[in-house]
Amino acid sequence: MVLRYWYLLRGSWPRVLELAYWPTVQMVLWGFISQFMATTSNWAAQGFGVLIAGVLLWDVLFRGQLGISVSFLEEMWSRNLGHLFVSPLRPQEWLVALMVMSLIRTLIGVLPAAALAVPLFGYSVVSLGWPLIVFFLNLIVMGWWLGLLIISLILRHGLGAESLAWMAVFLLAPVSAVYYPVAILPGWLQTIAWALPSSHVFEGMRAALFHGHFAAGQLAIATALNLGYLALAGAVFLWSFQAARRRGALLQIGE
Repeated sequence: MVLRYWYLLRGSWPRVLELAYWPTVQMVLWGFISQFMATTSNWAAQGFGVLIAGVLLWDVLFRGQLGISVSFLEEMWSRNLGHLFVSPLRPQEWLVALMVMSLIRTLIGVLPAAALAVPLFGYSVVSLGWPLIVFFLNLIVMGWWLGLLIISLILRHGLGAESLAWMAVFLLAPVSAVYYPVAILPGWLQTIAWALPSSHVFEGMRAALFHGHFAAGQLAIATALNLGYLALAGAVFLWSFQAARRRGALLQIGE
């Protein structure tokens, strides 16, 4: 039985990755947070709102991605994927439905938490003003294209890759600058961070909270990156879907 479970683990690289993933991400993330706090003298006075707003906005990204991935996985767990596509349903129409459900799931998850932060901590994320809408839209769109890439990997590798739905977004947390500025990262990581829409969104969030101005340049870059990545992820998904349909995997995706 040990050999059986070893072969199962060895044959699925997402499972192997998951073993070292969470400890490494937690260490890196909190290491950068501690470094930022140690080098920023006014953190205690101004940082509370940044932490609460960062947590809530990060959850928009996480739930946006999870809303896409889990809706897809539910069809796979119930062996219903093949049944959907013997109907006139087109893949593009299904993607729109997944995005709508992702938006609904995100609102249900985030709005109560944001409301509860007011009586518990005396902080309202609405204090960010109308830029909050732009932050929200950029983060949920990023969650969508991440979800599409994860679905594409599951179509290729089967349910052995489903753990990616829960952990992929956290791989980007240390370089998304959620709780600290991009400048705190090593130079080579800053290059990766600036290639992600999320880092521009959270830099814009801190500019709004610390300096009271809307970082239009940061949000314009985030929007452009999101549109490009969304188009790329949609193309990858359609290619993976057609490949899975040709080999009959829609009816029998397993481990």
